Amino acid sequence: MAQVLEFRLPDLGEGLTEAEIVRWLVAEGDVVAVDQPVVEVETAKAMVEVPCPYAGVVTARFGEEGTELPVGAPLITVAVGAAEPGPGGSGASEGSAAATEESSGNVLVGYGTGAPAARRRRIRPSALSGGRPADAAAGSAPGPGVTAGPDPAPGMAPEAGSFAGHEPVWDSAVESPAPDAPRGVAAPGIVAPAGPAPTHEGPVAVISPLVRRLAREHGVDLRELKGSGPDGLILRADVEHAVRGLTAAAGPQQLAPQPETSAVSLSASASASVSASAHAAVAGERVPLRGVRGAVAEKLSRSRREIPDATCWVDADATELMAARRAMNASGGPKVSLLALLARICTAALARYPELNSTVDLDAREIVLLPEVHLGFAAQTDRGLVVPVVRAAHGRTAESLTEEFQRLTDKARQGSLTPADLTGGTFTLNNYGVFGVDGSTPIINHPEAAMLGVGRIVPKPWVHQGELAVRQVVQLSLTFDHRVCDGGTAGGFLRYVADCVEQPAVLLRTL
Repeated sequence: MAQVLEFRLPDLGEGLTEAEIVRWLVAEGDVVAVDQPVVEVETAKAMVEVPCPYAGVVTARFGEEGTELPVGAPLITVAVGAAEPGPGGSGASEGSAAATEESSGNVLVGYGTGAPAARRRRIRPSALSGGRPADAAAGSAPGPGVTAGPDPAPGMAPEAGSFAGHEPVWDSAVESPAPDAPRGVAAPGIVAPAGPAPTHEGPVAVISPLVRRLAREHGVDLRELKGSGPDGLILRADVEHAVRGLTAAAGPQQLAPQPETSAVSLSASASASVSASAHAAVAGERVPLRGVRGAVAEKLSRSRREIPDATCWVDADATELMAARRAMNASGGPKVSLLALLARICTAALARYPELNSTVDLDAREIVLLPEVHLGFAAQTDRGLVVPVVRAAHGRTAESLTEEFQRLTDKARQGSLTPADLTGGTFTLNNYGVFGVDGSTPIINHPEAAMLGVGRIVPKPWVHQGELAVRQVVQLSLTFDHRVCDGGTAGGFLRYVADCVEQPAVLLRTL
């Protein structure tokens, strides 16, 4: 017999208490290895893959894609030791002992044995219980490691993603169709009796909560379905097939009004329908604020509430900086990015004005000057704006900064940034010029004290050496926390940055 173990959403660290299911990487019936990723979740910090510490067969999944689960909520149940029987029928017992020993005890994302992922394959439900449907007896005792939930009330089935009754069983609850569901309609996958629907005894061959929910929403009686899965198991495709048949059969009946329906009632019904549609149009589409987008919204709102910010800006002639970069890249070796040069200028400026590399401790009513510069930079991804952090940026060369920016940008676009990659910043560099805009007044990345913004570099008329010329001009802006410094300090920082942009040789004094 297979031992059914429950794997719950682990503590993801960084104070995170919940995560949203983005994509399931395994299905019910798949074989998983120790530490194989089984689900991709999005937290308030990043998108991560959650590895399972058990090896065996997935018997149930809890929660659909898009569902938000708290830490500690069940994710999947795994039948440890369930395997296809080998010669002599001893494969299951041998696999049980081996799989039990292969539990990694993994409790945190990113930690485990690093065992290679097993090839996905499906197992017939009979393999889980020695030739019987998996956990066929609704009243059977739950396996070790499984928390038995309350029995569903007669005529009801547990909601999809609910955590009651974690043990996967063949549901014996009766799915009652909706009152207006047509009866006796011959639809694919449905047995349409000539008389009243017969009452079938025994359990309904369905495991997936999604299948039960889909049937309930569309008024499909699961007892009238013939499953196409192993041993008559009802699959999602069976329910969808039946729903299409019901919709096709009910369509002509809904088009023709009933004889007793009056023109007045039809008019009132049409008016109510139009009114409901108009109300829905006015209400608009609702997009939930969760995951990374929700975390950004909360952080920016907190910044606006707590930080009395101010912004100053200046135009600078970046022609010499662009020429210096071309000379660096023409000399051979790794290419140096413009963002890396601006970051190098930032760290030099922060060494002169350390008040801007700080944070405010409200409880102690103190300004905390930070010894290291952990430089955040804004990166646009398909999932929104994220701010990866370059650690110890003040000790890096332009080449090292270029390499680190590229590495973190690639991880951001792949959605593989870890919470550690997104936290701990002390100052942010925001290159909004990539969006084709000249200036901006950004919101400070709480709990930092300042953010430098860089606009696009474009040819503009400029007075150079007493003559009007076309030069490469950029607008720089500094948004700062007015509690940590006054305009003189902020202006001095920004002026130093502009001087380095206009005359890169100024940087030689700090190298």
